Amino acid sequence: MPKPFNFTALFTALILGTCIASTAFAADPVTDEMQEAYAPYRVALFKTNSNSQTEAQQAIAQAQQMWARLGTQFLPKPPAPYDRDPAFATALADVSKVYVKAANEAAANKLTQAHETLERARDLMADLRHRNQVKVYSDEMNAYHAQMERVLIDGDKILAGPNGLQRMVAEVGTLKYLADKLTTEAPVIYARNEEFVGSLKAVDTSVADLQAATFAQNAVAIKQAIAKIKGPYSKLFLKFG
Repeated sequence: MPKPFNFTALFTALILGTCIASTAFAADPVTDEMQEAYAPYRVALFKTNSNSQTEAQQAIAQAQQMWARLGTQFLPKPPAPYDRDPAFATALADVSKVYVKAANEAAANKLTQAHETLERARDLMADLRHRNQVKVYSDEMNAYHAQMERVLIDGDKILAGPNGLQRMVAEVGTLKYLADKLTTEAPVIYARNEEFVGSLKAVDTSVADLQAATFAQNAVAIKQAIAKIKGPYSKLFLKFG
């Protein structure tokens, strides 16, 4: 009989991995803590995209706990550069509200809704960093994700529209540019990690296959290649996003 999945061990591994990485490209204490809190957030995104209500609820609870720790530590007196942001407290509260809403949806076994709700937290965290001129590797992952989602969601419509094949070449060209940045902007500690290198290579391969299909102007092959781009990204994002 296979051994039961050790969910706690997964959380521990992810959080420790993120802690190690954050020390390699630290910006400030708030950003460091935010990046640590991002590890269970990624698991929550992943688990709400699966069929396990229990694991989704556990993941959201862990993410809530890590985010609450950030608020407890920094809300009274945030360090630079966030000390100059009048909306700092509001941003932290808005992310907390996302977790509450997602937790309620997961409790009702509405995992798709919970996943969509959690997506908002990613944007709120990114907006908080950006307006304080803080950049992390997650920003590169988020930029790739946004373009990947456009190709996944709008791909059929783009292909069916005027000059669809030519427009798809442009869309995939943007995706390729953002995929390349996942390599060029990777922290040194990631670039030396065999698992990261292997996962990133899988993303690159999926984009290269899609680009080859667009260059061949083969609509059927394009659709087949589009269907294969999410899996490699999801694996990379879960551990290193």
